[in-house]
Amino acid sequence: MNLEPSYWPLAAVLISLLGVVPILLSDRRPNLREAWTVLISLGKFTIIAALLPAVLEGGGYRITLAEVLPGVAIALRVDAMGMYFALVASFLWILTSIYSIGYMRALDEHDQTRYYASFAVAMSATVGVAFSANLLTLYLFYEMLSLSTYPLVTHKQDAEARSAGRKYLTYLLGTSVAFTLPAMILIYTLTGTLDFTAGGILAGKADASTVSLLLVLLVFGFAKAAVMPFHGWLPAAMVAPTPVSSFLHGVAVVKVGVFSILRMVFFVFGTGLLADLNLGVVLTTLASITVLVASLVALTQDNLKRRLAYSTIGQLSYMILGAGMLTAAGMTGGLLHLSMHAFGKITLFLCAGAIYIAAHKSNISEMDGLGRRMPVTYGAFFLASLSIIGMPPLGGFLSKWSLVVGAIDGGQLLLVAVVLVSSMLNAAYFFPIVYRGFFARAADGNGGEEIREAPLLCLIPLSITALFCLALFLWPSVLLQLIQMVVSS
Repeated sequence: MNLEPSYWPLAAVLISLLGVVPILLSDRRPNLREAWTVLISLGKFTIIAALLPAVLEGGGYRITLAEVLPGVAIALRVDAMGMYFALVASFLWILTSIYSIGYMRALDEHDQTRYYASFAVAMSATVGVAFSANLLTLYLFYEMLSLSTYPLVTHKQDAEARSAGRKYLTYLLGTSVAFTLPAMILIYTLTGTLDFTAGGILAGKADASTVSLLLVLLVFGFAKAAVMPFHGWLPAAMVAPTPVSSFLHGVAVVKVGVFSILRMVFFVFGTGLLADLNLGVVLTTLASITVLVASLVALTQDNLKRRLAYSTIGQLSYMILGAGMLTAAGMTGGLLHLSMHAFGKITLFLCAGAIYIAAHKSNISEMDGLGRRMPVTYGAFFLASLSIIGMPPLGGFLSKWSLVVGAIDGGQLLLVAVVLVSSMLNAAYFFPIVYRGFFARAADGNGGEEIREAPLLCLIPLSITALFCLALFLWPSVLLQLIQMVVSS
């Protein structure tokens, strides 16, 4: 890969970080503050999209900011895998920003300036993770994301929010310091580098037991991926405002966790080494347990956001499951599910927020008949549900089909069963929500004329993300091209 020296990767990271300044200065002018937020999100996506053609042609960009140790620098690079993640995250941030305006205004939320500023910092950290050139740089941005999203999780500033915030930081900072940091030190000791390298850097540098230990440390150390048993922070964080939940699940935090693990699989361990040592089974076992258990727990949740949270825990591990298959189709399916789930799950959370704004309902048992009063919101919810379940003609079908093909190619028929059974469980916890909304008799207060769709600034983003669930089934070519570049490398 020919990486051209350039400041553009740094610009893509810094634009939202520097944008915090005008957001803070516009504290007493809400319209200007929100305009800055949208403009910054548009600018970030524009910069990232401008870097795409060079990556598709097999090139990329790189910038070294500081040499920390011999062979280790704080550096950024734009390659196919980083571009894939950054493109999805930055696009969805635009829609989340627009939705936030409608949501925060409709509920007259407090501390909105802090909210938008924290969002901007978090998006800098997210793109920083995507464009990290090595494990040290990724680790620094990963920690920056944990700290910058803490004010978002604790936005309500009540006892429940503060308790959720403590759990959030304990899990995410605790695991990264206890597991990821020692693994990083050991990798540097063994190899003398932390650079992400196609095919990995550990082959011939460590025995099987050491590689196994490093794999487990990094899977659990990147706890944003919510692999069980380090998943408890995610349902607790649902106390945050709904745009934050959508950001956690669709745009940034959990996807950063999975992206980090996948980055390790492809560029630190190397799929060849994992196959030689038969360590793919470690990934598939941990992922299968998480997929099935989380799906079963989701069935028991009456609170809509908590049901979606447990759904996310399971869906994230589909991505790890695909990587662990160590087949071309399986790895393609795992990577593809990152974007398909992102668009589907952000739609579901945006719909949950719209329902709360319009009807002030958060429990599924209280939502009978709401679909007839809010057809756009429930229609979008239905489309996104089909995508997450994996039904055609929605994007989630492509990723799950690839996972099934990958499992068959690897002779791992048990994993075929995991994907199929878990998909049926997905249907079991999504379809009743849609059925109750459209067909169940309206409960008291749900059939009145006073219940209408949420504000337009909420409806437009969730409609766009729902339509993308369909569009990505029909036109996935750009994303697939980036994924195939990663897998083939």
